Amino acid sequence: MKNLRIAILGTRGIPNHYGGFEHISEYVSAGLVKKGHSVTVYNSHNHPYTEDTWNGVKIQHCYDPEYLVGTAGQFIYDLNCLMDARRQKFDVVLLMGYTSCSVWGRLYPKKSTIITNMDGLEWKRSKYSKKVQQFLKYAEKLAIKHSQFYISDSRVIKDYLENKYQIHSEYIPYGADLFTDQEREQFDTTEALKEDYFLLMARMEPENNIETILEGFNNSNSRKNFKVLGDTGNRFGKFIRDKFKNDTRIQFKGSMFDTAKVRSLQNNSYLYFHGHSVGGTNPSLLEAMASEALIAAHNNPFNKSVLHADAFYFSNANEVQQLVENVQREEIERTMVKNNLFKIAYQFNWEKIVNEYEAFILECYDKTKHERIISY
Repeated sequence: MKNLRIAILGTRGIPNHYGGFEHISEYVSAGLVKKGHSVTVYNSHNHPYTEDTWNGVKIQHCYDPEYLVGTAGQFIYDLNCLMDARRQKFDVVLLMGYTSCSVWGRLYPKKSTIITNMDGLEWKRSKYSKKVQQFLKYAEKLAIKHSQFYISDSRVIKDYLENKYQIHSEYIPYGADLFTDQEREQFDTTEALKEDYFLLMARMEPENNIETILEGFNNSNSRKNFKVLGDTGNRFGKFIRDKFKNDTRIQFKGSMFDTAKVRSLQNNSYLYFHGHSVGGTNPSLLEAMASEALIAAHNNPFNKSVLHADAFYFSNANEVQQLVENVQREEIERTMVKNNLFKIAYQFNWEKIVNEYEAFILECYDKTKHERIISY
C-alpha cells in the first residue's frame, strides 16, 4: 500500500477552535499519519496554535485577512492555501467544504487528486441574504465541476447530490468517542448538579433553532436551569441574550472547546436540546450521543437519519415546552441512550471513520493515477 502525501484545506485549522470541519480534520489527519501517510493541514495565521506540527501532522500557516476585511478574507485565505498547495505537489488534496474555495476551482492543483467534502446545503442557511444564498448555490456547482471525487457526511446530502447532479459521493459521517469512566469522574459539582439543568450547544445562528428552544423553556414552569454553550458575540447571539435576559434560569456560558468539560456537561444534563436544521451529520450531536445524553432534536431529515426513534423531537416552541415539562427519565429514555451508544460504537466511531477516509482516498488516488497513465 502506497503512503501518500495528503493536504487538508478549507478549515481555519487544527486543533479545533471553531467547528465541524476543524473537528473532523483533527481526527482524520492524525489518524492518517498513524497509518503512515504524510499529512499537511492548512491553518490560518491567526490560529492560536502556532507550532509547525501537531500529533505528527504538518501545519502550514497561511495568511488570513478575515480579521481585517471580514468574510472576503476567507476567499483570500483559501486562495493563499491553494497557491501554496500547488507548489507542494501533494498526491491528494482534500477540501473540507466549498463556500470560499470553489471559486478558485481552476487553480486546484492539476496533478493532485481532488476530493471535496460537500458540506451541508450551505445555501439553505437563513442567516444568509438571498444574494448570498444564490452565490452559495453557484459555489456548490463549481465544487461539483472542479472536483474529481466527493464525500457526503450525511445520507440526506448524498441523496441530494445524486438527484441534483447525478454524481456519486462517498458517505462518510463524523465520529465520536464513547464516554469513559475517567471522564465520568471529572464531573464538577461546582459547575452544575447532576440532571439539574437542560443544555444546548450551538453556534448562534437562526437555523439552529436556539430562539425556538429558549422560548419554549422560557414559557415553561420548570425549576431547572438551562445552560447555553456558544459564542453570543455576533448579532444574533446578542439578540438572543437580550430577548431572554429576564429569565434567570437561562445561563449563557459562552464558547467551550474543552472537550472533557463539554462531554461532562452533556452526560449530566437532564435533557440535551439539538436544534440544528441545516447541514449533515453534526459533530455536537454525535458527541452528545457518545456522552450518554438524553436528546431532544429538531424534527428534520438530517437529525432523524442519525437518531431515528432514539430521541424526542420538536418543531416549535410549544413542543419544546411540553418536553421540558413532561419528559421523565425512565426506562424508555434509558433505552434511547443505550441505542445511541450502540450507534456510536459500531457506526460513528473514529477508528471506522478514519479507515473509511483512508480507503476512499486510496481508491480515488488509484483511479486518477490509472487515468493519467492511460492518457499518456
